[in-house]
Order: sequence, then structure tokens, then C-alpha cells
Amino acid sequence: MSWVVLVVSGVLEAVWATAMGKSEGFSRLWPSLVFAIAMVSSMAGLAYAMRDLPIGTAYAVWVGIGAVLTVVYAMVSGQEPTSLSKAVFVVMIIGGVVGLKVAH
Repeated sequence: MSWVVLVVSGVLEAVWATAMGKSEGFSRLWPSLVFAIAMVSSMAGLAYAMRDLPIGTAYAVWVGIGAVLTVVYAMVSGQEPTSLSKAVFVVMIIGGVVGLKVAH
């Protein structure tokens, strides 16, 4: 169960990171609210998962999921340029996250 909560929390990290960017310095209400709700939920899920998982592994997986989803969303939506090297590095992050899960 902790792994499921950790993955959902990682997805929520991507949500709050994206919402923070869209909030324009917290000057827009709805993105700011999405940011706050997603951030609190993401942190609570990470804290829950850390009860059963090693801290380093849980944090690295959480950050990895959030980073990959945030970068992929930005590239797909056209907010960030896409390149082969970026795709390779995103795949490397995914490999690291999977490796941490397998090593656990």
C-alpha cells in the first residue's frame, strides 16, 4: 500500500509544480488553490509512505516521478522544447526510480 500511496503522491507533486508555474506568482486563484491542495496531499502521502519505506528510497522515487511527469507535461504541452537528449535523460530517471523499487 505504501508504494501505491507514494506513486500517487509523486503524481501530485507534478500537479503542484505545474500549478505553481501557472499561478503566476500566486496571483491567479485557481492554480494557486490547486497548488495548495496538491502540495499538502502530496506531502501527506510522502509522509505516510515513509512510515514503511526507507526515507532515501521514498524521497528519490517521489521526486523522480514528479520530475519526469512535470518535464513530460511541459514538453507535450509545448511549454518546453523537446529534444532527444531530454528524452534520454527522462528515461534514465525512470530507470533509476524502477531500480530503487526493484532494489527495495
